[in-house]
Formats: sequence, structure tokens, C-alpha cells
Amino acid sequence: MTLHYSFYIVLSSFVILFFNSGARYSIGVIFKPVIVEFGWSRSAISLAFFLHMIVFALSLVLVGRLYDRYGPKWIIIISTFFLSGGCFFISLIHSLWQFFISYGIIAAIGLGGTSATLISVITSKWFEKNRGFAVSLALSGHCLGQFALIPLFSIFIQQYSWRTLYFFLGLIMLIINITLALLIIRGDPEAIGLKPFGYDNAKETEKRKGPSSLNQNLPDLDLREAMRSYSFWLFLFTMFVCGSGDFLVTTHLVALATDYNISEITAANMLGWYGLMSLGGILIAGPVSDVVGNKIPIALTFVIRFFLFFLILRYQSLLSFYIFALAFGFTSLITSPLTPTLLGRLYGLSHIGLLTGFIITIHHLAGGFWAYLGGLIFDKTGSYRLIFLLSLIMAFLAILSTLFIKEKRHYLPSDSGHQ
Repeated sequence: MTLHYSFYIVLSSFVILFFNSGARYSIGVIFKPVIVEFGWSRSAISLAFFLHMIVFALSLVLVGRLYDRYGPKWIIIISTFFLSGGCFFISLIHSLWQFFISYGIIAAIGLGGTSATLISVITSKWFEKNRGFAVSLALSGHCLGQFALIPLFSIFIQQYSWRTLYFFLGLIMLIINITLALLIIRGDPEAIGLKPFGYDNAKETEKRKGPSSLNQNLPDLDLREAMRSYSFWLFLFTMFVCGSGDFLVTTHLVALATDYNISEITAANMLGWYGLMSLGGILIAGPVSDVVGNKIPIALTFVIRFFLFFLILRYQSLLSFYIFALAFGFTSLITSPLTPTLLGRLYGLSHIGLLTGFIITIHHLAGGFWAYLGGLIFDKTGSYRLIFLLSLIMAFLAILSTLFIKEKRHYLPSDSGHQ
């Protein structure tokens, strides 16, 4: 029995995201070493991260549009040159403005074209059956990469330096990403004479549904048309809150834990376990969404986060930090496989790259802003307490927002009032 080519796409996507996650979350483990070497404030490092997220988020819109038009191969190749080049330049910096350019701009552009957002879209087009599960498998590379690499990075920095770390990280990604993009990655199965995995089964299912299945006759909605539905704005707000929590925690967790006399190695291990637990979240979220839809798992994500923010506001011990890291990690990537599947269900697949890119742009802009706000609040108050209180309130609002999304195929507003 020949293995369907779609599974080679999943494996390649897994590998790319494995190292991509190392580049993304490395900021957490270099946060204090860079401050010690240069004497910069937490708000200064957080501001560089905010710039990084702005550039990364804006690049997602362009990446989504280019992917819809040209496919993923050259996007991944060009982006990898930026990402690896950014890592090389980071290893050579001696001033804050150089860090802003290398990390805040160059590396951020590269991450945009090798991110979980693009990988989700690539994988979703290769599967008709078990799409949610397939996307989850690909995104598990992101989780395992964080689990395996972040604690290793912390040890590597203590043995060598954060400069050496970035040099070798850039070199490894340059070799692996370009090899996979040239030899394996394809964005459209029909371009090489194949159908998505499960295509025949899906076709037979539609036949059994008969004339009552109307979704196949509905026109797909583009970004402008989707914006005319309130479900789009509810989901956009939900993803704003999602991003703010994600990047506040991954940027400041190690610094926060070490503020309470927890060692850097232990704190880095927390961030690593955070990544492994996110694997459990997405492996559950994908299959569950195939059965019960998308908005219930998303709402439960913010219920968990609400109680976790409450926990960390009340208790700051080794046990409470581990509970926080593990449980928050479980929620951290649940929306990654659910975003393209939910948008596809609401608006169709023709513009899925642009729609997903726009939503994730807002997600990451929120993450960059919230991480910067966390650093700024710490510098002003000497504590992260206020930013966690604000995050608790936002999580509650996200629960309400998600529950009001109408999870059904949306019509053009001009043709129907069922928006």
C-alpha cells in the first residue's frame, strides 16, 4: 500500500515547525542573559519583541495573499533566508538598535513565512478527511520543538553563549527548510495530479446528503465580505485575547519565575513543558473539532485560562508556576488548527490564506503589545500583577465572545439575513 503524498507534507511541516518554535520561543531564555550583558530594561527587550510581532503579524497578510497566488515553496525559501540571516545578525549585536533590526525586523519577516499559520493552511488543503487531525499532527512539531529545544537552549547558553546559540540555530534552519521546500513541500495536490486525502470518501458523503446539502452551492466569502458578519468580529476579538495571553506568558514566564528564586534551568524547563502540553491540546482539539465543531473547544480554552490567571495572582510557588505553565501550555495552540477549519466552515476555502493571515495578524499584534505592556508595567510597578489581572478580565470576555459565534456556513450579506 502506497503512502499518500499528503503524509509527506505533514512530516515536512512537522520538521519545519520543530525548529521554527525554537527560534520563536528563544526570547524567553535569552531575556535575562541579554539584560545582564547590556544592562537594558525589561521594557526595552519587550519593546523589541513588540516590534518583532508587528513585523511578523503584518507579514502574515502578505504571506497569505502570496500563498493563495503562488503556493508555499518560494515563500518558505525566501522567508528562511530572512530568518536565518536574522539569527546570524543577532549573534553579532552590540547595541539595542542592532537588536531591534536583527530580531525585531529581519527575523520577524522570516518567521512569517515559516510559521504555524502557513503550515496550517498548507496541510488543510491536502486533507478532505480528518483535516483537523492532520493539521494537529503537523502543528505538533511546534510543540515538541519547544519542549525539546528550550531547555536545551538554556543549558547551551550557560555552557557557551546566547550568541553561539543563534548562529547554529540559523545555520540548521537554513539547511533543513530549504531542502524540504525544494524537494517535498507542495501547496496544491491537484498541481501534481493528486486529490486531497479522503477526497473520494468526502465525495460519497456529499452524495448521501443529497440536495439538502447546500453549502457546496454557496459562494466563498473574501475578507471584505467576511467582515460584514458579526461572527468574524467576535472571532477576531477572541483571537486578540488569545494572542495577548500566549505571548505575555512565553516572553515573561522565565523572568517571572526567576523573580521568585526559581533557577533559570527550572524556569526554562517550565517553558519546555509548556510546549509539550500544547501538543496534547492540539492533538485533542483537531479530532474534537471534527465531531463537535470549533467554538466549544475555543471557549473551554478561555475558561481554563481564566482560572489559571486567578491561580497565579494568588499563589507564586514552584508548584503553582508548574501548574500554570503546564495547563496554560495545554491551551496555547488549540486555536491554531481550529482557526483555518472554523474560517473554512464559515466562509469557504477559496480565500482561506488571506482570511487566516488577517486573523493571525491581529492575534500576534495583540501578543506583541501585551508582552510589551507586561514589561512596561513591571518596570513601573516592580510586579506583573496588574497585567495578569487585566488578562483574567480579557479571558472572561473571550468566553462570552466565542459563545456568540454562529458556527455555520455564512452567506453573502446582500443575499441573506442569516448572518
